[in-house]
Order: sequence, then structure tokens, then C-alpha cells
Amino acid sequence: MRRLLTVLREVTRVPGSPTVVLFHSSYGLRPAVHAAADRMRAAGHEVHVPDLYDGRTAGSVEEGMDLKDEIGGDELLRRAVAAAAPLSDRGLVYAGFSLGGSLAQNLALADEKARGLLMLHGTSDLAEDASADGLPVQLHVADPDPFEPHDWLNAWYLRMRRAGTEVEIFRYPGAGHLYTDPDLPDHDPEAAEETWSVALSFLAEL
Repeated sequence: MRRLLTVLREVTRVPGSPTVVLFHSSYGLRPAVHAAADRMRAAGHEVHVPDLYDGRTAGSVEEGMDLKDEIGGDELLRRAVAAAAPLSDRGLVYAGFSLGGSLAQNLALADEKARGLLMLHGTSDLAEDASADGLPVQLHVADPDPFEPHDWLNAWYLRMRRAGTEVEIFRYPGAGHLYTDPDLPDHDPEAAEETWSVALSFLAEL
């Protein structure tokens, strides 16, 4: 198994499939994001995929970072909050790719009704007083990943545990950063399929 850190947990199961809000990476709302949403829908989940870039997409990681910087982190977070707020009473699962994973983390830790947090390829810093007691969290990340180095992930894991989350990290040796996107050089088909198998099981338990 490609697990680095795993915490066994008992989660109170709520009848009905959770609603998922899935945030795109710095590349924008690419076909891979829609394909991921379709996987979740096929498993019985309602999935929303906000377009935080207003229709713009990037052809490279450099272009994506330029788009992110042009819009600004605060504005992207505001757009993410605006997209999720009308649905939050349902008890959402927040999910995202890379940049989207960072946004999902921020929203989930601030939402006391959040039902879960699924992060692919990316994390975010968190405040020292962050609290999300019992929140199920799953992170899937390449190993190594220049955007998520080992020292950072170890510190992030400990801080998430201190915040009260029930967190798991799954690492995929040799995969590229955005290895779940079949249209990018990072793509690793085996790691991607393993990720979706684990992630869909995670969603089914919430």
C-alpha cells in the first residue's frame, strides 16, 4: 500500500450521499475536473464544480500561476466561499485539486457543518487555533512533490491532527504533481486509478 500516514477512525454515518464541491487547480476548469466530477456522480454524489477563473484556463503551470496571481488569493477564496455558501447547510464535502485542495481545506476548516475534506495534490497552511473536531480528511499526493515537500507534509499532518481532524495521507512514488490529469505530462494512470478507488471509498463512508 502507498500509505505514509494512516489514522484508523470511526465515522458516524449519515444516511444519503454527501454533496461535493470540487475546486479546480491553478490550470482552471479543465476537462479532468469535469471527468472527476462525473466519477463522483456515477457513485451517487451530487457534485458542483465552480469556475473560479470565469472561463479562463492555462496551458502550463507557469500560466496557471500567473492567472492565480492576477486574480489574487483573497479574491479566489472569496469566489470559493460564494460558490459553496448556498449549499453549506447540506453538510458539504469540500474537495479540490492542488490550488483547489488548498481552498477546500480553508473552507472545510471554517464550516462547522462540513462532512469531509478530500484533497488531491495540494494543502494549505492553517491557523494555530484551527479546530475541526472529528472532520474526516484525506490527502492524495505525489512522492516526491516539489510543491508538497516531506518536511512540510509532516508538519501539516501534525497540525491537522492538533486541530482535531481524522486525517489520512496517501503518497504515490514516482507520480507527477497533478498525476490525476490525463492531459498533462504529470499523469500517472496507475496512481490515478488507485487514488480514485480510495477516494470514492472515502466518500462512500461519509
